[in-house]
Amino acid sequence: TTGHLIYKCGGIDKRTIEKFEKEAAELGKGSFKYAWVLDKLKSERERGITIDIALWKFETPKYNVTVIDAPGHRDFIKNMITGTSQADCAILIIAAGTGEFEAGISKDGQTREHALLAYTLGVKQLIVAINKMDTTKWSEARYQEIIK
Repeated sequence: TTGHLIYKCGGIDKRTIEKFEKEAAELGKGSFKYAWVLDKLKSERERGITIDIALWKFETPKYNVTVIDAPGHRDFIKNMITGTSQADCAILIIAAGTGEFEAGISKDGQTREHALLAYTLGVKQLIVAINKMDTTKWSEARYQEIIK
């Protein structure tokens, strides 16, 4: 998701994305082309999860942007804290999938924990992005349920 955002903002060219797509497809992970923008470790690419923080800098006509991609997986929370502690603003990516969203915002959920940690670390600007809407067939009802 972060790699896709970087691409859409003009931070990486189409040719590089096509290269990642080809390499990912060769390993049976074609849908990971955007993840590979920031997931450079072999273990990250093999497991399909972010383990370490990664930085990516680019400019828009109005801003100089530094993206810090931090892991969301519970096993790598220390790395998430390291990345988040450097942020002015955070994007909290939540999963729309049935059960995934509910698990994330539950008392012990990762989404809830990440939001609380970001706030505790001084991040006062938070963008919430909903991922995996395709798994709900782009359901407007599911979207409305999540944003309540």
